[in-house]
Amino acid sequence: MTSNRRTFAIISHPDAGKTTLTEKLLLQGGAIHLAGEVKARGAARRARSDWMKIEQQRGISVTSSVMTFEKDFDGETITFNLLDTPGHEDFSEDTYRTLTAVDSAIMVIDAAKGIEPQTRKLFEVCRLRSVPIITFINKVDREGRSIFETLDEVADALALDVSPQNAPLGMGGLFRGILDFDSETVSIPEGGSKEFLGTREPLGALPDELAEEIELARIGYPEFDLEAYRNGDLTPVFFGSALKNFGVEELIAAIARWAPPPRPQPSEQGEISPEHDEVTGFIFK
Repeated sequence: MTSNRRTFAIISHPDAGKTTLTEKLLLQGGAIHLAGEVKARGAARRARSDWMKIEQQRGISVTSSVMTFEKDFDGETITFNLLDTPGHEDFSEDTYRTLTAVDSAIMVIDAAKGIEPQTRKLFEVCRLRSVPIITFINKVDREGRSIFETLDEVADALALDVSPQNAPLGMGGLFRGILDFDSETVSIPEGGSKEFLGTREPLGALPDELAEEIELARIGYPEFDLEAYRNGDLTPVFFGSALKNFGVEELIAAIARWAPPPRPQPSEQGEISPEHDEVTGFIFK
């Protein structure tokens, strides 16, 4: 059933954390059982999507990889087709072709660097195809810019309404977790690595300055609107850390709930519906 299928790509500038996020999505989806850091030494643990020798040597994605996993949401099994695309500008043609085959995209932005040139280029490709975008502000466990600087940059530079769905409680050395606006719970860092291991706690009292910041993030931007998102006019924004597992579960849930199912595709014989009786496919490589 095509209504339960989500085909999406991840776009970003090199080193924003795209391949790490890809692995964590696959890990959460049960497609792999051990996440290997992109630049880990040795051959024992390499990023699953970076399979070519040059990718392993340089720590970047060069070709597009397609990975599939399934996960249950609200009593239904959703099939996710994740297209990991090269972020490096030397290999952008492969990325452009890949973006013709997806129904939605995740845009990964480094919290310290903001929107970088390759991200902007790939966003414009998505905009030309009316591909709806979910934004993931990565690496909030490190020192970075204020959340408002990043949100306003996305809104102003890309002419998008932004709708934050969560917010970090502090950043860098002051990072205390991620507050989910919907559930009013905080994902807590644990252990020596300060990763998210599944513990969520109710939101307690916050220092006045942080409480004001969270309240402004919550009410100072447009509420999420499904139609505006699918039309490419609004992007829901999630803050997190792919390396430390913050925000990954929320991203998968957002794709399942909001990302569109496959849409009709043009062909020489006319428009082909996703429910077409005969076997059809979209060739992008």
